[in-house]
Amino acid sequence: MNLEEIKRIIVDQREEIKEIFEKENIIERQIPHKKLIDALKHPNILAILGVRRSGKSIFSLLLLKEKKFGYLNFDDERMAGMDAKDLNSCLQAFYELHGTDVEHIILDEIQNIPGWELFANRLRRTKKVILTGSNAKLLSGELATHLTGRYIDFTLYPFSFREYLKMKDIKITEEGLHSTKKIVRLKKEMEEYILEGGFPEVHKFGRIILGRIYEDIIQKDILLRYGIRNRRIFAEIAKYLISQFSSEITYTKLKNITLIKNVHTVKNYVDYLANAYLIFILERYSPKLKKQMIAPKKVYCTDSGIINSVAFMVSKNMGKLMENVVAVELKRRKSYWHGNIEIYYWKDHQQREVDFVLKKGAKIEQLIQVTYASGKDEISSIEIKAMLKASNELKCKNLLILTWDYEDEFEVENRKIKCIPLWKWLFHSY
Repeated sequence: MNLEEIKRIIVDQREEIKEIFEKENIIERQIPHKKLIDALKHPNILAILGVRRSGKSIFSLLLLKEKKFGYLNFDDERMAGMDAKDLNSCLQAFYELHGTDVEHIILDEIQNIPGWELFANRLRRTKKVILTGSNAKLLSGELATHLTGRYIDFTLYPFSFREYLKMKDIKITEEGLHSTKKIVRLKKEMEEYILEGGFPEVHKFGRIILGRIYEDIIQKDILLRYGIRNRRIFAEIAKYLISQFSSEITYTKLKNITLIKNVHTVKNYVDYLANAYLIFILERYSPKLKKQMIAPKKVYCTDSGIINSVAFMVSKNMGKLMENVVAVELKRRKSYWHGNIEIYYWKDHQQREVDFVLKKGAKIEQLIQVTYASGKDEISSIEIKAMLKASNELKCKNLLILTWDYEDEFEVENRKIKCIPLWKWLFHSY
């Protein structure tokens, strides 16, 4: 690719960005920006990762809005066929367009260029570099070998509930959380949020875009990247896993359902979906690592809007949808604010289950149960007994039940259990 072509692409993309910022409702994300900017003060690379179309490009641009920077999006069909030897021409194009004093560089979806790692490693010695990517393994190859201790990775998720409210220009203060009128509005918006999810484009184009986003993830981030030959079987597994949201899975069962001969192939397929941030897996908590490894896993989808667009459901299961939203929010809080928290679920041999176990170091910090209940009498005694059993076994007294519309604190067997409506818990997003 010649220099003039690259310069034309850079200018076109810059004009497109300017138009987006002038015409679109750009939402400042509730993320510790300073921590990420500080990471660039050293010769580090900042890698912003996450599911396709979650807003990584806009977020990168917002981080550098007061800086002079070069930007190039490699997820552009005009860049097809570019390889590592062309990347130095990109740097030359930045210099000719923006001056040799350009200090910050954003390389958007850089994983599309084979052999990009050495260029990025060389670039970060003299520039402050932000990479974005839609694959969790972006930093697991050659770059990680060369960059030991010299990169910071950050996972961006689709809009949180508070970001969703901000996008819709709904302003709720702490005082408003005690207003009957505002609470009714919040519950209505939360239901919409559960159904639509948090992909920014949904609120511009409507829910119809969710199917397109899903297909792009499957096609571009998985099938093409990994060269999967049996595309039909893979598509079936992907849809099955999303349909099993908030439920246990085993690789053996998946193998038997799909008639794939090798369980390792099934595990690879699940890993591909997780690496593309379409799904994530939670392990069952056990103090014994071997038991944890062989126990069934729970699967969640990164966005509830994708579930409602893609999953096979006979009826809307609001309880499981709520659980999925909570799982994503916990992952979001871990990424943005509480990186030292580990997230599990708990289940004993009598099949008593607690949805979420939060662990920090050697200590279990909190147990969380999620239920579609609007009153105490609607909370299942089975769920309460499971929480009490887990509380005793894991030596944790911080017990929380997230409900649809019930708030109180009650005591059972010398254990206090706090109930909070999901909308309130989501509103206090960190």
